[in-house]
Amino acid sequence: MKFSMIFEAQLADPTVEREHQLFRDSVEQAVFAERMGFDRIWAVEHHSLKWYAHMSAPEIFLTWVAARTSTLRIGHGVVCMPFAFNHPARVAERAATLDLLSGGRLDLGAGRGGTAQETSLCGVDPQRTKQEVEEALRVIGAAWQKDELEYHGELLDIPPHPVLPRPAQAPHPPLFLACSRTETLEQAAELGVGALVMGFAGPESVAGMRGAYDAARAARTGERQVSTEVNDHFSVLCPTIVLDDAERAHRTGVRGQRFFAQSISHWYGGGGVPDEAVVEGADEEEEMRRAAEQTVARLHEQDIPVRPNSTATFHAEHAYGSAADAIAYVERLRDAGADEIMCLIQMGTVPQEVCMETIRQWGEKVIPYFRTGAGS
Repeated sequence: MKFSMIFEAQLADPTVEREHQLFRDSVEQAVFAERMGFDRIWAVEHHSLKWYAHMSAPEIFLTWVAARTSTLRIGHGVVCMPFAFNHPARVAERAATLDLLSGGRLDLGAGRGGTAQETSLCGVDPQRTKQEVEEALRVIGAAWQKDELEYHGELLDIPPHPVLPRPAQAPHPPLFLACSRTETLEQAAELGVGALVMGFAGPESVAGMRGAYDAARAARTGERQVSTEVNDHFSVLCPTIVLDDAERAHRTGVRGQRFFAQSISHWYGGGGVPDEAVVEGADEEEEMRRAAEQTVARLHEQDIPVRPNSTATFHAEHAYGSAADAIAYVERLRDAGADEIMCLIQMGTVPQEVCMETIRQWGEKVIPYFRTGAGS
């Protein structure tokens, strides 16, 4: 089993100074993660989502981290693939450059970036995002397997062109798709790409999602594959804060998750501005449950289908607590079918020292438990 971290670059009470420090802190966390035995980091791509995600240029962040590390894999989790965000030929060029400069350490995930806030910024047609993501994966897969890319699809028509440079990994870096519903899990399996399961729903939901992914893999004929290189890796989100003081860790994790829930509710469900203070001592779990009900109601009002992680974001039974608590939770995710535990540590209200201590606790206590065979 692999262990990774994902960066949204969340920020409570944003100012220019705090935003700049946030990026320096995130780099420090990523470099420390390599020292602590993590296999990989992932960086999201979102645009104009104040509070929720300030990571708008992940290729720059990942390149900076790659230059500061030597073994850590560097993952786009994910690139927004609709064409007005990123033309697929440009994605192939940038990704290949980072792969060769990092010595073949890149993983490339695809996603939609589908909030109205983002699509309106970049002129993306929301009705085409699903189709454009799949076509982009086909273009990228084709660009890296022959000397020249020639592609004639439903949305793009590209005459023969060399796409330069070529990546270090042959035939190309592993491809992934962001997944939060059965529909996207089945799509990922049929396309022959790995699944990045981003939901908060917990081990029981993960087991069901793994079942859907495996069923689609078993039925796969190969006709829809985007590349001759198949990737069946199943990576699962794991919100976590780990401290010697388990009660403080749980309180800090739930508080951070509440901010996460508030900020995602603002952009996806039309909720109010996040409570930047997120006052300590409040009943965080009750506040999250109330926010969940309000978010679901707003989504229904706007005729937006409620996804599993729309409500699961407010479920607080994750890897918050002691190292033993985290180990027990990871065992449940492993038994549910996770190939990779994707730690979400950097949430908007979590202090840098708590992020760093959580990474240390995972590196010294949690990861070794599974690497030494004790967790097998």
